[in-house]
Amino acid sequence: MNIEIQNDIITIFLDGRIDSNNANEIEAQIMNALSKNPKVSKIQIDVEKLDYISSAGLRILLKLRKQIKNSLPVFNASNEIYEIFNVTGFTELLDVHKKMREVSLEGCELIGAGGFGSVYRIDTETIVKIYKPKFSLEFVEQERNISHEAFLMGVPTAISYDVVKCGDSYGVVYEMLNAKTTAQIINEDPGKIPEICSKVAELLKELHKIVPHSDAGLPSFKQQLLNWVDSISEFITESEAEKIKAFICSIPDCNTFLHRDYNLKNIMLQNGELRLIDLGSASIGNPIFDIAWLIDCYKPIFDVWHDVWQLSIEMYRAYLGFDLKYGVQVLSEMCGTYFGLSSQEEIENVTQKLLPYSFLILSYEAFFSAGTDHVLIQSRIESAVRKLLLPSIDHAQPLNF
Repeated sequence: MNIEIQNDIITIFLDGRIDSNNANEIEAQIMNALSKNPKVSKIQIDVEKLDYISSAGLRILLKLRKQIKNSLPVFNASNEIYEIFNVTGFTELLDVHKKMREVSLEGCELIGAGGFGSVYRIDTETIVKIYKPKFSLEFVEQERNISHEAFLMGVPTAISYDVVKCGDSYGVVYEMLNAKTTAQIINEDPGKIPEICSKVAELLKELHKIVPHSDAGLPSFKQQLLNWVDSISEFITESEAEKIKAFICSIPDCNTFLHRDYNLKNIMLQNGELRLIDLGSASIGNPIFDIAWLIDCYKPIFDVWHDVWQLSIEMYRAYLGFDLKYGVQVLSEMCGTYFGLSSQEEIENVTQKLLPYSFLILSYEAFFSAGTDHVLIQSRIESAVRKLLLPSIDHAQPLNF
């Protein structure tokens, strides 16, 4: 047995056999480590090299669980070890995870990349979304669980399988037979923009008819926005914070299902049917939040993206997945279908009216993607919140859809 302490987290590595012959000695070592480190924030157990654990060993974990009065994650359980935990009921008492499958991306086709990670095709039947190393296992498992809940609600998600490991990153495997992202399809044949974007907008309308049940556990995005204003309070004045909060509160409450990252790289076409991926940000709220993000993504405002995210044209193109010159047509087709508008003038009027809401989402996303870099946060507060959002609030019109 080994014990490691890093960043106030104790990891206990159990190995070999644990039974009545050595259980007392192992328990003494564990309790001694805890007594010497009373301020640790988390304790976790790695059982990758554990061959067998008897009831004597299980009672050590139960005692540890009761002492820390918190969840006790157990990682890397083989099928045999997991079965021991399962038949004894310990999967109900502890947070037990099977050993994750390791995947290699060598020779795999890159389907798309975004702020959270990249999607690769593993074989003809499955794809994998590999998250950036900064995203924890808990975050990745949460997205997989949200995807499962959304599927049960009737959201046309890709069927999710296991959580996997790839180097220092985690990922989720999805079934996706003969599928491409809608961004890929447009990139290969821009002539399909009207057909694809119309289908994508119709799907969004259907999603916005879904009202998740309370047990689904989806957060209120409006509340997340209000919490965000509190998060940036050290970077803005009290009057600026009050102005933004008043604007957020003016948005009508709604319990609609929101994807929250609805863009053409997160929508795949499989045998003529659209399937959604990347549901980690799914929440409930007013449909304007999904529509505002579409405007952020596809309205031809590259100078805004450059100012806020410091993206080059090449980076922006990579984000979209197709040539920038098609962005205005993509947005026009989707907004026209969603709102039932036919003339370009009507569509432009709607998107202009919704700009304050799109700047709100842009500011929110810009803050969280900055991480903990205070210099970068301050830069994005200036370029997004002060330069775009706050001035636009003065001209915001009430929502009437």
